[in-house]
Amino acid sequence: MAPKADSVEGTILGYINEQNRPLNVQMVADALQKNGIKKTAVQKVMDTLAANGKISFKDYGKQRVCMADQTQFEIPDIDELDAMKKQNDQLLADVAAVRSRVSELESGLKSAETNLTLDAVVKKTKELGSEVETMETKVQALREGSVLVTPEERLEVQAAYDLKLGVWRKRKKIYHELWGMITESMTENLKDLKEEIGIETDEDVRCNITDFSNLGVKKQKNGF
Repeated sequence: MAPKADSVEGTILGYINEQNRPLNVQMVADALQKNGIKKTAVQKVMDTLAANGKISFKDYGKQRVCMADQTQFEIPDIDELDAMKKQNDQLLADVAAVRSRVSELESGLKSAETNLTLDAVVKKTKELGSEVETMETKVQALREGSVLVTPEERLEVQAAYDLKLGVWRKRKKIYHELWGMITESMTENLKDLKEEIGIETDEDVRCNITDFSNLGVKKQKNGF
């Protein structure tokens, strides 16, 4: 007599038949934990089902697995298998088409999210218009020969420039003096030594302090 479907035995047997694959006690217990069925009950029911011929057990080393009674299932013939394969291939094609469409829709959604709304466009247009007006005012002032930098401001910038240039010269001099003392008695290739310890000079990066010194003089003469 078959167990009732709503009983513990019926639930376990129904799950095993539905899965129709090798299962052990722990796998069944994990799957049916949501039904409030504990592992000890699963083990007891599976032993009973096996004794009644509803399932069968097989030992694989230390692992014991059960299988549903295969005699209860209809075995499809070659034509049915071929039809099932075609149906499966069609379903796979349908799934691929749906996924492709979903991808297109997601791409369109992302594009729509990155586009500005009408209110945002209006706001951005006003901001840019304001910036253009400000720049046009500055350009017009330059065209009319207006002084945008006062002599005091120019002198302040020149003084800061000269100060930083002086610090550069001082540090450059200190480096050359120290490097000369350290390498005075060395016979190895100094270029290789600098690369090894990670020293990079102005000359290595084609930077000449004289160019900047002349630039400072030029700025002062031209009044920039």
